[in-house]
Amino acid sequence: MATAKKTSSKTKSSSKPATKAKPKSATATRGLNILHDPVLNRGTAFTVEQRQAAGVEGLLPVGVDTLELQMARVHTQLDMLDSDLQRYLYLMDLQSRNQTLFYAVIMSDPARFMPLVYTPTVGEACQKYDHIFRASRGIYLPISAKGRLKELLANWPVKDIRFIVATDGERILGLGDLGVGGMGIPVGKLALYTAVAGVPPAVTLPITLDVGTNNQDLLNDPLYLGLRQPRVRGKEYDAFIAEFVDAVQSLYPKCCLQWEDFANFNAVPILNTYKDKICTYNDDIQGTAGVALAGIYGALRISGGKLTDQRFLFMGAGSAATGIAELISEAMVMEGLTIEQARARNWLFDINGLVESSRKDLADFQKPFAHKHAPCKSFIDAINDIKPTGIVGVSTVPKLFNQQVIEAMSRINARPIIFPYSNPTSRSECTAQEAYQWSDGNAIFASGSPFDPVKFKHKTFVPGQGNNVYIFPAMGMAVLATEATRVTEQMFIVAAKAVAEQVTQEELDSGLIYPPQSQILTASLHTAARIADYIFEQGLARVKKPKDVEAHIREMAYKPMYDNQ
Repeated sequence: MATAKKTSSKTKSSSKPATKAKPKSATATRGLNILHDPVLNRGTAFTVEQRQAAGVEGLLPVGVDTLELQMARVHTQLDMLDSDLQRYLYLMDLQSRNQTLFYAVIMSDPARFMPLVYTPTVGEACQKYDHIFRASRGIYLPISAKGRLKELLANWPVKDIRFIVATDGERILGLGDLGVGGMGIPVGKLALYTAVAGVPPAVTLPITLDVGTNNQDLLNDPLYLGLRQPRVRGKEYDAFIAEFVDAVQSLYPKCCLQWEDFANFNAVPILNTYKDKICTYNDDIQGTAGVALAGIYGALRISGGKLTDQRFLFMGAGSAATGIAELISEAMVMEGLTIEQARARNWLFDINGLVESSRKDLADFQKPFAHKHAPCKSFIDAINDIKPTGIVGVSTVPKLFNQQVIEAMSRINARPIIFPYSNPTSRSECTAQEAYQWSDGNAIFASGSPFDPVKFKHKTFVPGQGNNVYIFPAMGMAVLATEATRVTEQMFIVAAKAVAEQVTQEELDSGLIYPPQSQILTASLHTAARIADYIFEQGLARVKKPKDVEAHIREMAYKPMYDNQ
């Protein structure tokens, strides 16, 4: 029978999860059932002997394909489709039919396929989720089932889950409240855990926590699939989250829980409540911070400056902005500053102007970055006053880094750092073309969504994409390899340095400050090894450290192959 073949570790270690998890009846699965099981199915790649043994002879055309021929057919079919949304739907259907083939395709050209299975295409898919729904994937836990969450969670057939990505759908990318349509995010994130860092898909589980929606368009839509009620808030919401965490811990004690696309006022308290109790992190806060810090380390390899000499101004003052600012501050502390000195070099700007100490409208998580300054309502004035070496956009409002802003940054800095990180592309604070053109080719640029290379003044610039995909899959593989008990802020600093150190001088000369996405699996496994080393050093691992951590991680990494390959 067919399964997705994983590399078997020669090093005996309890850190190796049960990656070949199958339904209880897997050994007896035959005929159409095996063709409908994405883990066991290999479609036209079944040999004649396997077809006879599995009872699928006659249920397939007689031609026998190699995996490579199947991949070529997938590429041909994708090229026949008219839009990226159609390609997304095709790939999701493929994932439901033949998991091995799906990952073989994605991993064959990650630079091409990551934008299809995740941002920016996943944003449109989430918006249209209820209208394009075809097959269920993952677990949906509605608040109407409170008191029974463990019972519902136990319906998942795999019992050794190591990674859960959970969302409540309230702040999907920069698109807002999409209710249960947000499930596209956990599904896509976990696909990248596997495709980018080799985390076995069998140990991953996407979850949507359905607490209602405040999106009236969804509530009015007869095709909406979630609870038709306003979002639950306050103590009832907190109790629901607590029950969910307890259920996860009870059923999957080695599981790392990643929070994704929660509204700021829920994201920060949830992270603060559980980060020192369980293995957990918030990718929007910490993953975004890690990839931003990696970009800064890469940028400093171009500008030649020291981290402790930088000043940053954020367009946006939510959990992403404060998460990045805090991680930069922690990294500055590691280079000699006090935490107060470090935070003083990070400033926030939001819809009400500069975040400064006289404002009365600030949330607790914003206050560490509310410095003494006169009220300021103009972003240009804030740039001229603070003189930042870099600006970071996490506002989800497009075009805020206009020509005046880029030109002001260029007057202050020979090589201004311009990071419009908002997703999807339609929400980016500026384009790569605008940044390079308005800075006369001097900007050190990275964005949240992909942009094509830019030709300006006889030079081709390759824009970097500050995508969290450089951080969270590697973090996942490191946690898997070590069975880490916690995820700490320092682990993201280690990850950021590991990402930045892999960019070659030739790539830096072209403007690229992240490793090429075509090499992202290699980059992620290197980053995972660096994080794992740190986990072992800090005594956060549940397993014994192998002699060669990086080799051990490479051996653990999932490889999309059929059994006889």
